[in-house]
Amino acid sequence: MLQLDLLPTIVQLLPMDITIDPNSNGLPGIGQLRKIVGASMTVGLILAVLALIISAVVWAMGANASNPHLAGRGKFGVVIALGAAIVTGASVALVNFFWNVGQAV
Repeated sequence: MLQLDLLPTIVQLLPMDITIDPNSNGLPGIGQLRKIVGASMTVGLILAVLALIISAVVWAMGANASNPHLAGRGKFGVVIALGAAIVTGASVALVNFFWNVGQAV
């Protein structure tokens, strides 16, 4: 069991103020990793546009053929494609926002 007179000594040994910031030159390959992430965001946006086009075509075909199930699937696909484009485009801003929220804690 821990003695009560050792408790202040242990508390003094604990670090009181730790500051760690992101380091953009701490590891080799950070620049290439940024290029890869940027390229994957571009691919994500291209795929979101493709999904939007396909879903709009399915929606139009379903509406034209009086098929409510197909039209509903097309509408749902349009919403999902727009959501994917929003998340992909806003990902950097979202990460920066939550990083700043976490730093304020």
